Amino acid sequence: MTIDHDVIIAGGGPVGMGLAIELGQRGVRVCVVERHAQPQPIPKGQNLTQRTMEHMKAWGVEAEVRAACPIPAEQGFGGMTCHGSLVSEFHYDWLDRRHVAAFYHAANARLPQYETERVLRARVAELETVMVLYGRKVTGLVQDAESVTVAVSGGEPAQVTGRYLVGCDGSRSVVREAAGIVQTKRDHDRLMVLLVFRSEGLHDLLARYPGKSFFNVLQAGMGGYWQFFGRVDGNRNWFFHAPVPMGTTADNYDFVDLLHRAAGAEFDVVFQHVGFWDLRIAIAENYRKGRVFVAGDAAHSHPPYGGYGINTGFEDARNLGWKLAAVCAGTAGDGILDTYDEERRPVFESTARDFIEKSIFEDAAFLASHDPEPDPDAFAQAWAARGAGTPGEVDAFEPNYEGSSLVSGSGHPSAVGTHVFKARAGHHLPPRRVADGRPVTDVLGTSYTLIVFGASERDLGDIRQATRNFPLGASIVSFPAEGEVLDYGARAILVRPDGFVAWTGDASEAAGWLRSSHTAQDAAPVVAAAD
Repeated sequence: MTIDHDVIIAGGGPVGMGLAIELGQRGVRVCVVERHAQPQPIPKGQNLTQRTMEHMKAWGVEAEVRAACPIPAEQGFGGMTCHGSLVSEFHYDWLDRRHVAAFYHAANARLPQYETERVLRARVAELETVMVLYGRKVTGLVQDAESVTVAVSGGEPAQVTGRYLVGCDGSRSVVREAAGIVQTKRDHDRLMVLLVFRSEGLHDLLARYPGKSFFNVLQAGMGGYWQFFGRVDGNRNWFFHAPVPMGTTADNYDFVDLLHRAAGAEFDVVFQHVGFWDLRIAIAENYRKGRVFVAGDAAHSHPPYGGYGINTGFEDARNLGWKLAAVCAGTAGDGILDTYDEERRPVFESTARDFIEKSIFEDAAFLASHDPEPDPDAFAQAWAARGAGTPGEVDAFEPNYEGSSLVSGSGHPSAVGTHVFKARAGHHLPPRRVADGRPVTDVLGTSYTLIVFGASERDLGDIRQATRNFPLGASIVSFPAEGEVLDYGARAILVRPDGFVAWTGDASEAAGWLRSSHTAQDAAPVVAAAD
């Protein structure tokens, strides 16, 4: 059997294209099968976190993504939570990720998903190792011990064969279904509407809140579910999503009245799109079945609360990409691919449970027990207390891989953590400058990197000897133990290709740990030694 490609990617949305870039930049032969010739003009996936912008930097498109942002700087990236309506006296800042900006290597951005897709498509076109079949769709698959063959529709029926297949084909994933990967669903029994519209009046109404580009409204009787307004650009284009009665269609409901009630004022509305979806949490019971993987919405989906969806998908791509590339290059055995599920699935479960659903339940409880009508002063005090706690919620969202078999130490992968400058195994490496003034990202390689501070020549010699048998290889960089890097609290830090810390310790311990911390190449290349 002829294997045409190393990896086939079903679905060339933002996650599929991000994965293609991650693989293509590493020399992996990729075929992307994407049904849409052009990005679809539905504004979703707008909030790109600092971590996602780190991915964009790694993929060589950070500047292009920022240039594509259609929201003027003066309208900002900030959000607001309002009680009752947009014009309520009760409101506070919400989801202000500037509180954790110092702990990442790039600033966040806000732009519609279709703009992000355009940038990623252009980058993919530059990579000779990546082929894209636009206007085509994967309709089925067959896998054996050595390869996966997919049936492709659109134009002449065709088959494409690769060593691995990744389904990035959305929440109704054909790949997930064909591979027999089961989903677990938690229905919230809510029908949601997405409205995309143009309005001069809403733009003028919200001029009272400078620097804000998205707003969620909490109303009694809504069960804690938001009514959410967001700017698409600076040209009076908006989107809105909210729960609506079951059975609602585009023709049997007064959506203008819904918008006016949520806003607390009337304004002009010209609709551009009306769509619906069921509000539920869904997660694949495993992210791998043989040579088939799922990522992004094909692996997990949830309500658009807090901008977690697209960012979680990009992290899937970054996590899986370097591992697939290592296997395709022969520097790691197939066993490392099992750690994709091990690390990423519990992080999404935690995101859904500890942030999205927790927010819904806590908002419902607050609205059930607090009402401004009988006692405005007491309500104002309780509302202010909620607002004061929002920076803590932003700080607590810190996805990590503690306890993974690819990092040292104990624990469990989770979305809950803290932001500190100390280097911790299983956590994202925070930014610091090395002694010569460069940011630490400038010294990281594309594979593992061992950073040592203040190491003796003897220790460095031992480390170089130990890395010769390290399956994936590791570049070694050495700097004086001075300046900002002292915040790391370690003299030796092993950093993975995705920017997460695998191990920390003293420079004198590094060689010994490298020798004892991995198995043969037919398994995962870094299985943590017991601490």
